Amino acid sequence: METSRKGQWLSVLICVVLLLKAEGVPVGITFVENAVAKGAVCLDGSPPAYHFHKGSGAGINNWIVHFEGGGWCNNVTSCLSRRDTRLGSSKKMDTQLSFSGFFSNSKKFNPDFYDWNRIKVRYCDGSSFTGDVEAVDPATNLHFRGARVFAAVVDDLLAKGMKNAQNAIISGCSAGGLAAILNCDRFKSLLPRTTKVKCLADAGYFINVKDVSGAQRIEEFYSQVVQTHGSAKNLPASCTSRLRPGLCFFPQNVVSQISTPIFFVNAAYDSWQIKNILAPGAADPHGTWRECKLDIKKCSSNQLSAMQVFRTDFLRAFGAVGNSPSKGHFIDGCYAHCQTGTQETWLRNDSPVLGSTTIAKAVGDWYYDRKPFKQIDCAYPCNPTCHNRIFDQNERPDV
Repeated sequence: METSRKGQWLSVLICVVLLLKAEGVPVGITFVENAVAKGAVCLDGSPPAYHFHKGSGAGINNWIVHFEGGGWCNNVTSCLSRRDTRLGSSKKMDTQLSFSGFFSNSKKFNPDFYDWNRIKVRYCDGSSFTGDVEAVDPATNLHFRGARVFAAVVDDLLAKGMKNAQNAIISGCSAGGLAAILNCDRFKSLLPRTTKVKCLADAGYFINVKDVSGAQRIEEFYSQVVQTHGSAKNLPASCTSRLRPGLCFFPQNVVSQISTPIFFVNAAYDSWQIKNILAPGAADPHGTWRECKLDIKKCSSNQLSAMQVFRTDFLRAFGAVGNSPSKGHFIDGCYAHCQTGTQETWLRNDSPVLGSTTIAKAVGDWYYDRKPFKQIDCAYPCNPTCHNRIFDQNERPDV
C-alpha cells in the first residue's frame, strides 16, 4: 500500500514538473542604464527594462522583440496613478518573467521560433511607446518619453547582436500590440536592409466605436493620450498628414499604409475592448454589464446582441487592412485578449483553431512564406476550441 501511494505521488510530481516546463521558463530582467542619459526613461524617470532569452543554434541570428501591454494614461492624474507601479517604474517590476507560447524555448511548444533570441520589453510609459515631451514638471516628476524608450531599447539590442539579424519580428500584446503596429515600418528601418523583418500585433487592433451609452469615449481618450504624451510627431506621417493625431492611434487609420509585412492575431470579441470601449464603467453606472464582462456566459440576450454589433463594427474596421499578400490574420470568435504569449492559446492540444490551424502554425507558416493565412471565425459561440476569458471580479481594467 505504502509503495503504491509513493508511486502515485511520484507520478503527480512528474506531471507537475512537465507542466511547469511546458508552461514557461523564468527569464531575468535587464535594465538599460545608459538610456537615462538620453532621457529615455519610464514615467518616474527610472531606466527602461527588458527580459532577454538568448537564441541558440540555427536561431542565433533571429530575433523577436515583443512589447508588453498595459493600457494608457491620458492626463497627469492617470499617469500619476501609474508612476509608482510596474506600469510606470522599472523599480517596481518583477525581476523575472515566465516565457511561454510564442516565447517558449521548447521545440514541441514553439516549433518555429524556440531557438530565436526572444525579448520582452517592459511597458512603463503609458503611450504605447510613442511619447516624447522634453519638459518635466518638478511637481509630478512625470516623464513622457515612450518613443525614446523604444529607440534606446532597439539600440541596446542592436549592440548586443541584433545588428547581425537574419530574421526579426517586432511583436506586442494589447497596448504593446498597438506599439508594434505604429512602429512596424520604423523597426524595419532600424535594422540592416538584408534582414527579413515582419511585424506581429496581438490584440492591438483597437477600434473607434461608440460605447453603450452612445458616447465616443475611446476617441476622446486617445486624443488626450496623444496630447499628454506629445505623441503626434511619432505617429505615422501617412496618417497625421490626413487626420487629427488622436485618430492615428487607431489601427484602422494606419494599417493600409504599412509597407512591412504584418500579421494580426485578434479576438473579434476582444475582452479588453468589450470591457473598456463598448461597456466601460462610465457608460454603465448601474453595473448591468458587470457580470457579462466577467464571463460571457453570463451575458443577457440584449448584451450578446450588442456584442454581435461590436463584432460587425470590428470586422468593418479591420477591412482597412486590405488584401495585400504580405499581410495575414487570425481573427477568432473568442472572448479573449492576448493569445500569443500563453501556451494554452498559442500551441497545445486544446488550443483555439481556425480551419484546423493553431495560432502558432498560422504565424509560422506566414513568417516563413510556407502558406498565407487569412481567416476570420464565425460568430460566438460557434467555435468550441475557444478559451473564453473568465475574469476575477476584483480585477481592475487597464485604462
